[in-house]
Amino acid sequence: MAVPARTCGASRPGPARTALPWPRRGPRPGVRSPASGSPRLLLLFLPPLLLLPLLAAPGASAYSFPQQHTMQHWARRLEQEIDGVMRIFGGVQQLQEIYKDNRNLFEVQENEPQKLVEKVAGDIESLLDRKVQALKRLADAAENFQKAHRWQDNIKEEDIVYYDAKADAELDDPESEEMERGPKASTLRLDFIEDSNFKNKVNYSYTAVQIPTDIYKGSTIILNELNWTEALENVFTENRRQDPTLLWQVFGSATGVTRYYPATPWRAPKKIDLYDVRRRPWYIQGASSPKDMVIIVDVSGSVSGLTLKLMKTSVCEMLDTLSDDDYVNVASFNEKAQPVSCFTHLVQANVRNKKVFKEAVQGMVAKGTTGYKAGFEYAFDQLQNSNITRANCNKMIMMFTDGGEDRVQDVFEKYNWPNRTVRVFTFSVGQHNYDVTPLQWMACANKGYYFEIPSIGAIRINTQEYLDVLGRPMVLAGKAAKQVQWTNVYEDALGLGLVVTGTLPVFNLTQDGPGEKKNQLILGVMGIDVALNDIKRLTPNYTLGANGYVFAIDLNGYVLLHPNLKPQTTNFREPVTLDFLDAELEDENKEEIRRSMIDGNKGHKQIRTLLKSLDERYIDEVMRNYTWVPIRSTNYSLGLVLPPYSTFYLQANLSDQILQVKYFEFLLPSSFESEGHVFIAPREYCKDLNASDNNTEFLRNFIELMEKVTPDSKQCNNFLLHNLILDTGITQQLVERVWRDQDLNTYSLLAVFAATDGGITRVFPNKAAEDWTENPEPFNASFYRRSLDNRGYVFKPPPQDALLRPLELENDTVGILVSTAVELSLGGRTLRPAVVGVKLDLEAWAEKFKVLASNRTHQDQPQKCGPNSHCEMDCEVNNEDLLCVLIDDGGFLVLSNQNHQWDQVGRFFSEVDANLMLALYNNSFYTRKESYDYQAACAPQPPGNLGAAPRGIFVPTIADFLNLAWWTSAAAWSLFQQLLYGLIYHSWFQADPAEAEGNPEARESSCVMKQTQYYFGSVNASYNAIIDCGNCSRLFHAQRLTNTNLLFVVAEKPLCSQCEAGRLLQKETHSDGPEQCELVQRPRYRRGPHICFDYNATEDTSDCGRGASFPPSLGVLVSLQLLLLLGLPPRPQPQVHAHASHRP
Repeated sequence: MAVPARTCGASRPGPARTALPWPRRGPRPGVRSPASGSPRLLLLFLPPLLLLPLLAAPGASAYSFPQQHTMQHWARRLEQEIDGVMRIFGGVQQLQEIYKDNRNLFEVQENEPQKLVEKVAGDIESLLDRKVQALKRLADAAENFQKAHRWQDNIKEEDIVYYDAKADAELDDPESEEMERGPKASTLRLDFIEDSNFKNKVNYSYTAVQIPTDIYKGSTIILNELNWTEALENVFTENRRQDPTLLWQVFGSATGVTRYYPATPWRAPKKIDLYDVRRRPWYIQGASSPKDMVIIVDVSGSVSGLTLKLMKTSVCEMLDTLSDDDYVNVASFNEKAQPVSCFTHLVQANVRNKKVFKEAVQGMVAKGTTGYKAGFEYAFDQLQNSNITRANCNKMIMMFTDGGEDRVQDVFEKYNWPNRTVRVFTFSVGQHNYDVTPLQWMACANKGYYFEIPSIGAIRINTQEYLDVLGRPMVLAGKAAKQVQWTNVYEDALGLGLVVTGTLPVFNLTQDGPGEKKNQLILGVMGIDVALNDIKRLTPNYTLGANGYVFAIDLNGYVLLHPNLKPQTTNFREPVTLDFLDAELEDENKEEIRRSMIDGNKGHKQIRTLLKSLDERYIDEVMRNYTWVPIRSTNYSLGLVLPPYSTFYLQANLSDQILQVKYFEFLLPSSFESEGHVFIAPREYCKDLNASDNNTEFLRNFIELMEKVTPDSKQCNNFLLHNLILDTGITQQLVERVWRDQDLNTYSLLAVFAATDGGITRVFPNKAAEDWTENPEPFNASFYRRSLDNRGYVFKPPPQDALLRPLELENDTVGILVSTAVELSLGGRTLRPAVVGVKLDLEAWAEKFKVLASNRTHQDQPQKCGPNSHCEMDCEVNNEDLLCVLIDDGGFLVLSNQNHQWDQVGRFFSEVDANLMLALYNNSFYTRKESYDYQAACAPQPPGNLGAAPRGIFVPTIADFLNLAWWTSAAAWSLFQQLLYGLIYHSWFQADPAEAEGNPEARESSCVMKQTQYYFGSVNASYNAIIDCGNCSRLFHAQRLTNTNLLFVVAEKPLCSQCEAGRLLQKETHSDGPEQCELVQRPRYRRGPHICFDYNATEDTSDCGRGASFPPSLGVLVSLQLLLLLGLPPRPQPQVHAHASHRP
């Protein structure tokens, strides 16, 4: 008994999508229409069927909707026709015989997962260990150089000779400060050469220096830093001599100076360059142990206007100093405290959680009275909550306020004394006349530090210098803290691409005098980059097959290696944090695998899982074998994924040079007319092979190189070359045995093709290559990978964008790919080394489809049911009343008996017939899978009201110049505060961060896209149902076609539009991602670093901030303000706090 579909009223609603335009054409030449005789069919028509009692169709009095038995008969016809064509033209059996006939030309090798993954893990460990040795040499040398350095109070810029990486860009700018003052004689001018390893022009004889825009490079501290770090140049050079594969070697100083080797010009920004090494992910990780941080913000009524805005920006900048190893929460307080966001406890400081905080902070409103007690009690309660995941290392409270009298000593006595396990950092924000002594006392009494943020320019420096305090226990721990850590993946600021960095802290080993306490300042962090591509080269490329791969994750579960790690756009200020469970479709088995890898265990597991296709249109249920091991001496774990059919692979053994030459000749374009066009995968066959995105040009480069070298040359990959040449010969034999003697037009075929693991794609006839749009690398072709994972024939209609063709291609015929894998069984070992298929002529097969789904018993003229004939409708004669379609397993239209739907082939069927697709979904013919793409790129959004930092340049008005009063009079500030806020806040606080960073690629920004795919559900049988819409009800029948990925659907055409109640969506849509407030309630498993340095009994906490500074002259400040107003990066003298002024 048929189960009725859900009513349209119960359908899932969704917006409609606009149909793509498609120029209508007449019948293709050589293809006969039904009126002149149907296209040739492979099957013999069966005698008429005895009809069961008729099922009357609504609105039909003389003829009926086809019976289930009839439609099953049509389905068998379709199955037989498809199978017949593929048997004749696909050549699966013939190709199997060809492989067996050439058995002496190849060997069958086995992939042993455990041995493979252990070997790769060992190779990666060796690679990273060489970088570790270089890091240790650098860190030791830096500490010795600084210890031997003699501090100079009277040092001048002219005394220091170095290459300023930003000097060239500044000299090219006619309005820059350097042009106004004239170039410094101490600044070197270097020559550079292009280096493909660095993807940049470099000079191996010198280091380069980058100094943040908001730090005055002529200050005494900076000049002394430049003086002693110059000696690192020789160590950098010696490291490269010992290991020529080293990439960037960098010393990031706690003063903000970056010295890196080899020298290269800084990437000139379009606007203000906000790069500061102390805010880079690798520096933050190396400079301190993980942190549990609670930020509390005073929002009492006295905090108003620009002061509140300064606080909001300060909080956002503070969040940017946290990494994924840290945990944080943010709360506001007046008489009582409350979280600013939906997060009620500490959460991981990842990119998405920090985004929630930054948006929530903008909504803070000042009102009420100041209640420090409420704020601190809330913060301590948060830090004492042991029922949640957290860093469990450094614990701290960061309080932002404009001032107050209460010291809340009772709170500290209750929660923090005598052990003082929580550090308290206080920030006095804005220009005011409040007594700051209580704020200083709070910080000093709780091992913290007191900072002042009187203006916008002080935010970035003072929200990051707390790291110096956190570094004290590390410095005092000495050698125990000298452990190399490896970072998450992030984008290199100098254009190297995705990298990981090994970091090692550098300590100040000086003492103030004999018998004095040891210095407890961190000098900075040493880092050495390793490009992800260098690690990928250690993994097997082509022996694992198209669907096998290697991946690696860190302790957070973020992928270091994965074929799906493909960020469309990157922001070098943030790490690339793609979780393993987001790189793949999440399930319980993968959660277990991920946990085991994070715990550093070995393991193996075979699972059945869902897999998203390469083109992200389909979902396949597949079997996969996962094997994993830890990478020793790192925080990484390596995994290997293999399909069962990739346990074995072919390795060509072409020792016969005559045969090599014979097969190679089939790669020559001169053979294409008779043997079909050959595309070769753009692989790295030889070192001297010039790559090209144009396959014709790449093939030409390949042929030219092969005329100079042999396949056995040492500069070539013999495995790749031999397999390529072998597959060239094998696919040519397929042409010779099968394709050449067949008339493709007779069966309405545009092309036949074969693609192989060896990298060959042969398309026959040659002219069909003009319309071939599949990837020439079979491993990157969706049809190839899906055919390996699916038994039977896989139909692939042209994607929607392929139908948007230019007018000059109007007469071309649209083709539908049908492919299937070639399975070999050799000595009990099974493998799938190739995929073969045909390309169907859409229009001709649409006509053939009508005939196959008709009531014809032989090739006579169709007979239409008349008023008195009492017969069943069919898809050919009754196409005005009956809709017949073939839909693939992703829900995309493949064929239709409606000529006007030919232009919609390849569309998601809900866009063609939303009512019917919804019924198929509701009746479990299809299942939906939703996921999120966290690596998408979106067009930049217009500037909003959520600016997180002073990053813009504005055109000043007369009123803006009133801002000079701020530099000259603290008293005047209080009078002008509200006026200035309205005049200048918008420009300072709301600029586009990407533009401020000067990223030339800032046309697009990273975003989250929601993806929806459909795949076949649990229903496999033939199925009748009614779409109940009252007077507009529709009958439909659906049945899977055996040995294909097709669903055959017959339905009445809708008589009215009352049933258009919902539409399923498949199109990718912009999204905010899953609800973060819910996700943090069930955090994914992770582990923090194995080491923690948050306490040392000998720490001297007397240096805790006194608010002292060396104020620059009025003339300097006025000049800097004018520069800012003119849109130039200011270079103020830095505020030097007490703890920094003693830095030797």
